[in-house]
Amino acid sequence: MPIKKAAHKALRQTQKATIINRAVKTSLKKTVKNARASIAAGKEDIASNLALAIRTLDRAAKKGVIKKNKAARLKSRLMKASHRVTKK
Repeated sequence: MPIKKAAHKALRQTQKATIINRAVKTSLKKTVKNARASIAAGKEDIASNLALAIRTLDRAAKKGVIKKNKAARLKSRLMKASHRVTKK
């Protein structure tokens, strides 16, 4: 445990941020997984799942949970996969 008052505060802030970041990451993983599953299955709701995943990725990058290049890379891969499915 920290001894100084400032260290206690830093610990509290870190714990709070960890909880928030973990929640954002789990929702991000779920939405990306749902988008990939709908693309793989060729379902009708590809566009809505894809839009939700992109929105979630942008929010996570804006909050600093993931880096902006990772968000861009994941969005690019999702779009590329969806275009492959819709062309067929």
